[in-house]
Amino acid sequence: MDSNVFSQNFATQAPFGDLTLADNAVAGGLLSFQEFPASQDPYYEFNDFSQGINAGFADGISTGVEQLRFDEGFDEASSTHTPEQLPEWACAYCGVHNPSCVVKCLHTGKWFCNARMGSSGSCIVVHLVKSKCREVQLHKDSPLGEAVLECYASGNKNVFSLGFVPVAGDNTVVLLARDTPPNHPSTRDLGVDMSQDRQFVRWMVKVPSEEERLRARRLTPQQVAALEELWKAAPDARLEDLEAGQEEPENLLTPAVLRYEDAAQYQAVFKPLIKLEADYDKGMKEAQRRENITVRWDVGLNKKKLACFYFPQDDVEVKLMMGDELRLKHRCPSGRPAWEGTGHVTITGGSSEEVCLEMSKPEVPEDTTVGFSLEFVWKATSFDRMSSSLKLFKDYSASISGYLFHILLGHEVEPITLRIPLPKASFSAPNLPELNHSQLHAVRSVLQQPLSLIQGPPGTGKTVTSATIVYHLCTTAGSQVLVCAPSNVGVDQLAEKIAATGLKVVRLCAKSREAVASPVEHLTLHHQVAHLNLPGGELFRKLRQLKSEKGGLTSQDERHFAQLRRSLEAEVLAHADVVCSTCVGAGDARLIALRFQHVLVDESTQASEPEALIPLVLGAKQPVAQLRE
Repeated sequence: MDSNVFSQNFATQAPFGDLTLADNAVAGGLLSFQEFPASQDPYYEFNDFSQGINAGFADGISTGVEQLRFDEGFDEASSTHTPEQLPEWACAYCGVHNPSCVVKCLHTGKWFCNARMGSSGSCIVVHLVKSKCREVQLHKDSPLGEAVLECYASGNKNVFSLGFVPVAGDNTVVLLARDTPPNHPSTRDLGVDMSQDRQFVRWMVKVPSEEERLRARRLTPQQVAALEELWKAAPDARLEDLEAGQEEPENLLTPAVLRYEDAAQYQAVFKPLIKLEADYDKGMKEAQRRENITVRWDVGLNKKKLACFYFPQDDVEVKLMMGDELRLKHRCPSGRPAWEGTGHVTITGGSSEEVCLEMSKPEVPEDTTVGFSLEFVWKATSFDRMSSSLKLFKDYSASISGYLFHILLGHEVEPITLRIPLPKASFSAPNLPELNHSQLHAVRSVLQQPLSLIQGPPGTGKTVTSATIVYHLCTTAGSQVLVCAPSNVGVDQLAEKIAATGLKVVRLCAKSREAVASPVEHLTLHHQVAHLNLPGGELFRKLRQLKSEKGGLTSQDERHFAQLRRSLEAEVLAHADVVCSTCVGAGDARLIALRFQHVLVDESTQASEPEALIPLVLGAKQPVAQLRE
């Protein structure tokens, strides 16, 4: 038997006789937690173990659990430990210290039990979620010994992706990760039939008895959250330290208010909040490191290398999005020095959980497919642009109209009605549906107000109304309009609808997303630069083709290429009627020379105030905010 396989006999005859387990494996699935909905596996069928993948198997497990033999010298019902004398393996939350009921988090080194904390899950599950840890180890005195739970095939130790597999025609159970291919060498002959219950099953980690739970201390969700935060700064801290630290709470943040004395106070309130959010976002992304990734190498249509792998997203707070930058690492691929490379997500497989990463450089270890680690690449661009917009709002009075300046600070101002010529014939825009009464009223009001807010339930035509407003702002006021939204999806939808009216629309994307397929690809800035017949465009296309074929340009040609690109981008943007971007994208350096008196922010309540401020400080005099419900 392999060194990482262990077995445990039932005291009485069970349908399986001896139950043999891979020390990675649990039957069905290890965990069950409301924050982690089960995902569909492309290879194996995960059944609901609570209903039974097989009546005989379920009955056998139930019977066997009741008859498991434990060490004769251990009495789980008795305890001579006082709270001050708890052993090191006592649950860091509730103090339960039965060896068969506790599990060690390998990242933090702390022990937690399998007793449920209210409706949120067991102590160990709550800790793993809040600490973003994934690897655990059983106690040496547990029925299954001192085992680290990991996939029998790939060595994946992420307990949120592990499940147990009863081997067909045998009394054996192994642990496998959901990303294990069915033809993996170690599982090819097992005849696996994977089921899932995604909780620490009782034959592996027992649930404390009622008597033990009554003796355990009870923590509130607020205490658990505070304790987890304390452990980040002081890993050895105890509950007593938490209570001592809460005696004199220290609040270094000034809460947002409805009225500010001046722009300096406005900046002083929001700047620390941006810093706090940036630190949290950075820590959260850096904690999402994955180990033992299996990669399938491919080549994209643009001849760039693709790294394809499975990335279960039901156990992470950070969800992968198109254009996200990730870093792949390998300690020693095929005996060569350590390798690492970055790339951007171009494909997410949805329910299949397969992700394709377009690598930035062609040098990849194609002969190596296993043993990779994966981590998010955190960038401060969004938060830097929020901070810059606050500074510009404070230092440069012409960045926004005086009326909006005082509105943002919460000052009382006299109502203003703008004198803009209204359409004489119809308010409806070309190639868009006719407006109903409420839409017509919204369009008429927006055109006459320096600040407007549009609100409506789903299906009421807010996107059509917004596109109509943008059309009239362009045709009546004769100036460019900046259209923004917090999400790329929202921007694309509006850009497509506005372009249908015949206006010249430019969709500005982050350079990292230019290779990502878009439903409005023909409207993007990089597409128009590459395909429009502009002065210098022919030379630009030749240099771009040469760069693609040769993998690079000479330093002189590279400078010329960059100069041509900047001039062509400026030309396209200058002649656009409407520029569409995300709120953060409005801080792009390519828009720094432009001024937009009219700004529309879609899905405005989904953006933070400093985020929505980024497009406004580009000279806004008549912004429109649209809510999504």
